[in-house]
Amino acid sequence: MASRRDGTRDRRGRRAVGTLAYLSLPVLLVALPLVPLAALIGPGGLGVAGPGAVGGLVAAIVVGLGGSALLGPVLVDRRIAGLPEAELDDRPADFVADRVSAIADEVGVDAPAVTVVRADAANVAVADGYRGSRLVVSTRLLSLPEADRDAALRHALVRLRTRDPLLVTAVLPAVAVVETIALLATLLVGRRDERTTGDRRVNRIHGYEPDRDRVPSWAYTVAGILCWVLLFPAWVPATVGDRLTVAGGRRHADAAVARAGTDERTGLGNAVSFASDAAGAADWPPLLDRLSFVSMADSETGRVRGTSRQEARIRLAQLRSKRAL
Repeated sequence: MASRRDGTRDRRGRRAVGTLAYLSLPVLLVALPLVPLAALIGPGGLGVAGPGAVGGLVAAIVVGLGGSALLGPVLVDRRIAGLPEAELDDRPADFVADRVSAIADEVGVDAPAVTVVRADAANVAVADGYRGSRLVVSTRLLSLPEADRDAALRHALVRLRTRDPLLVTAVLPAVAVVETIALLATLLVGRRDERTTGDRRVNRIHGYEPDRDRVPSWAYTVAGILCWVLLFPAWVPATVGDRLTVAGGRRHADAAVARAGTDERTGLGNAVSFASDAAGAADWPPLLDRLSFVSMADSETGRVRGTSRQEARIRLAQLRSKRAL
């Protein structure tokens, strides 16, 4: 009993740290330009800790958190609207809605709006916000055996109950900005002159061969390093949030689903195994990855986020271990 209380306390502590890290992210992005500007033109002149800087920090908190929370659900809804909807007949569509509603009643949450999309990835994503909760289900997930499919849907609804999708949706615009700049910086650092001798020969045959590269490769490397240096203060909380809020939230939902029964635990393990190994990851929108049942991030994106490449294997090992979750 004591070990269980300690585990619950540790999980709550990690969740609190991840929540604070994620909430600080939009504030940091807005504060980087706003606080120096407020310190420059506000009361107190150039006083670093003057009233202008304090006012800029307060404005960064309000604008950063408020703006990100307002834009997050809009960004998710626009991305969902751009996905190819599955052309289901009335009976299959009603069946999916009924299953989600039935599992939502068991989990203890209101049934979200369901959108079924044509996708090869066996995945499901759940988003939440002031526009209401949304569940995005791929047709390939629906083709899984009943126990596996229902376990994956239950996992998404458990995450909805723990409010993790609400937090992730609210900070998603800021997280997307950080990840985009991090990917750009990584590509700049790794850029090299890829033209081989054969390429140069072909260029000469076609009458084009520049005397020299207009931008040397070292310039790209320097630009990438500078981007990483400027981005690092925001990348750290983004990575902490990914590790503790997103990955930790998935594992916590795994434990909740496993406690529902042996069939649910086995079905969840099967669904995680199939979704992580099956082809079709490139068919799943990167924007929905942090809201998804299984991460579809490729090796480059996962490295930029700092997330573990073994996340699915760790989850499977925990689900299939003899120790009770």
